[in-house]
Amino acid sequence: MELEAGSIVEGRVVRVTDFGAFVELPGGEQGLVHISQIAHEFVKNVRDFLNEGDIVQVMVKGRDAKGRLDLSIKDLTPAPEGGPPPRPRRLPKQAPEFENKLKSFLRGTGGFGGGKGKKGGKRKR
Repeated sequence: MELEAGSIVEGRVVRVTDFGAFVELPGGEQGLVHISQIAHEFVKNVRDFLNEGDIVQVMVKGRDAKGRLDLSIKDLTPAPEGGPPPRPRRLPKQAPEFENKLKSFLRGTGGFGGGKGKKGGKRKR
């Protein structure tokens, strides 16, 4: 079966990875649904949306430079009104001054282990 860009076919999820899911199409050919092509919302874990053995409809986006099929589930679902929800933000990094002060403090107290000066621990007699 010759698959062209824009074709809509049904397939079975055969493998789920951190970066997407591999779907076996009629005729035995497999293609990848990249994590960014699973849903309109942010997908942190592919397994929250797809599991091995699931039957899904996919759109063929085309083939990559190596001839592998690029597939999409997202292109078959209507986009939510108001645009996609914002992606979760990461916490801002601490100011470098704070990090330096903390390192200096820990160096001067011997770390978290009891404040016995730079060497810490017991003295040999």
